[in-house]
Amino acid sequence: MFVRRGIQALLLLSICAGGTLAQDQTTPAPVPAAAAADSPAALDPSPTWRPEQVDLARPFVSLAVPKGTALVVAIDHDVRLEHVGQPIHARLLEPIYAFDKLVIPVGATVTGRVTQIEDPSAAKRTAAALDADFSPERHVEVEFDHIVLSGDQRIPMRTLVTPGSGQPIEFVAAAGDKGGSHDAVTEKVKQAKQEAKQEWNDALKQADQPGKMRRAERYAESQLPVHPQYIQAGTVYFAELDHPLDFGSEPLTQGVASSIGAPPPNGSVIQARLMTPLSSATSHPGDPVEAVLTRPLFDGNRLVLPQGSRIEGTVLQAQPAHHPGRNGQLRIVFRGLSLPDGVQEKIAASLEGVESEKRDNVKLDSEGGARATAPPTRYLTTAMAVGLGGASFLGDSFGETGPRTAGAAGGYKLIGIALGLAIHSQPFGMAMGAFGATRSIYGNFIARGHDVNFPKNTAMAIALWQPHDNVSVPKSEPSQE
Repeated sequence: MFVRRGIQALLLLSICAGGTLAQDQTTPAPVPAAAAADSPAALDPSPTWRPEQVDLARPFVSLAVPKGTALVVAIDHDVRLEHVGQPIHARLLEPIYAFDKLVIPVGATVTGRVTQIEDPSAAKRTAAALDADFSPERHVEVEFDHIVLSGDQRIPMRTLVTPGSGQPIEFVAAAGDKGGSHDAVTEKVKQAKQEAKQEWNDALKQADQPGKMRRAERYAESQLPVHPQYIQAGTVYFAELDHPLDFGSEPLTQGVASSIGAPPPNGSVIQARLMTPLSSATSHPGDPVEAVLTRPLFDGNRLVLPQGSRIEGTVLQAQPAHHPGRNGQLRIVFRGLSLPDGVQEKIAASLEGVESEKRDNVKLDSEGGARATAPPTRYLTTAMAVGLGGASFLGDSFGETGPRTAGAAGGYKLIGIALGLAIHSQPFGMAMGAFGATRSIYGNFIARGHDVNFPKNTAMAIALWQPHDNVSVPKSEPSQE
């Protein structure tokens, strides 16, 4: 093992030394802040950022953020949607590393613009109009083109926003401990999991997310027949770099080279981003899964895994959602680790946390299996719909207009109320009330359930265990809700 590690280190040093001879002898200077916006670099379709000179007399590693790296950003203020081209501002939620160095910190400002506003289909407009909504939600596409660092340094970039982003997202931690164990390694994983969740919550605080009063105002505004549309503060986008960002190079010491690829400390938790889109509706057992480390892993001051290392696995179970109200389940397992130099290692790993859209209500069990759950408000909304429907059957003893209008409101909101007041027919109100109650019961309890969806660039917290440790093995069959 030690001989193999030594050979790997020497090989890595040789590659880096060879790369040194191939480098150009000059490095462009950084773009001054005042002229950055109008400089040729800002207009270059392949922008780079080179803040320092490189010492070519020593072996080095490139501090480039490669093409395809995802910037996780959140809109920092509500944006009232008006037109294509309007500017948007966001904050970086996760730090960006190159090899072992932090190059872009959390909280950096990211600017962009709205690139497309797509009108809804005729069917969706008709359905919304029947529900007293003449401003149905439009699909919006955005792009981000600059990162603003301290001192107003602007880094030009081109990005592609990946499908599945553009929603409020939360960090979901796995429930419980492995087998109920409370040894030092398990406690280490538990602490790391809590820290990851806290980091995510702290990062989201940079966005001016609405309080209770503003959320109530937004909700009341959305119930009007004609209302504006907003990109809410806290909406998260995954913006993939279309070109690399070059932050120069750093010397590669023999100590760093020799520590790379050493066995990770037992119970280490790595931060990775999913490269393979997964869904309980379309994934199948045996499908490959790949994720890339977004942060280097250190053992004290020793670099063990640089940013860009890849972790590989497979889908173990995939159960799609189905009727009546059965939600999807998904379980994956990671078993391999690939270093940037191509060396591969076998690992034992468990999924300890994952980012997920809030509306999906995803939960992780103690073995890292993910399942969608029904929204907690389904009982309340169904009870309200049934109550309005039942009110339409009260008869004249409670007055004619009230029960008739209540039943109509359960069918189609404001239009239902207007029709209930205009049409002097209790059977009409009863029919509308029954329709509303039936629709709510069907949607919440009988219709097809929700699937588990992890789009590309979903962030994951993954614990690495020594192979001999007693780590819970996923069950052969998914549990039923």
